[in-house]
Amino acid sequence: MKHLQRTGNPRANGRVPDKGGSMKFGSMRINLLLTVAFCISGTALRLPGADPVPTAAAILDRYVEVTGGKQAYQQRKSEILHGVMEYPAQGIKGDILRYSAEPGLYYSSIDIPGLGLIEMGVKDGVAWERSDVLGPRVKQGLERQEAIREAMLNSTSRWREVFPKVALAGSEVVNGEDCYKLIMTPPEGAPEITYLSKKSGLAVKVTTTASTQMGDVPVEILVSGFKSYGGVLSPSMIAQKAAGQSFTITVTNVEVNPKIPAERFNLPADVQAVLSKGK
Repeated sequence: MKHLQRTGNPRANGRVPDKGGSMKFGSMRINLLLTVAFCISGTALRLPGADPVPTAAAILDRYVEVTGGKQAYQQRKSEILHGVMEYPAQGIKGDILRYSAEPGLYYSSIDIPGLGLIEMGVKDGVAWERSDVLGPRVKQGLERQEAIREAMLNSTSRWREVFPKVALAGSEVVNGEDCYKLIMTPPEGAPEITYLSKKSGLAVKVTTTASTQMGDVPVEILVSGFKSYGGVLSPSMIAQKAAGQSFTITVTNVEVNPKIPAERFNLPADVQAVLSKGK
């Protein structure tokens, strides 16, 4: 789901040393697993005297509605997100800038003083990444597919395109919030386990296994502080755990339907060179 999008982890790019001085690699993203059916002969399971259990599709459609509704999403053609990424334990902080536009155009950067710039993008089916430390690379396989899914603007309202298979796997309490647990399976890659509040209908948590350069990495994301940006509610606080590291993202502003120059999404020259060598 786009508003829950995983942001590139500086540790995943060999950039932020852990306490032991080692380096972590890989791009952090999200998706999920396990499925417990709550349907018998196509009918939601009911207990005597209990309220009917909603279907997974009904829960997701409610999420679209409580965050603004299909029409509000359809009016969004582009956006620019501004935020701050922080590793509290290490005292490391950097600025995040993310551009998104239809159809499937994406560019983001993380700028950490003293460590340099990390960039990622998607255009015309090419998913890429570059950093001052590791240089450019073009993503392949499942990592590429995940990046392309994340580049889809308004994927929240288009969940049926992104996740052709969804299932309700019961309920679970997350941070004191009673939630529905949904397993959302994309055409390729690991499923996402999404926890949606029964009371508010909003997302609370997402877990998955991310495909990275260094193999599969479990990821946990907690979201909170939903705010309206152009009529659509999105989380302003994101706390992520991956590869034994924890960091937060604070969204400071989202520009809705700004004019973004087409060249903003162009592949950098060194990324284009890597792509040409692979052909």
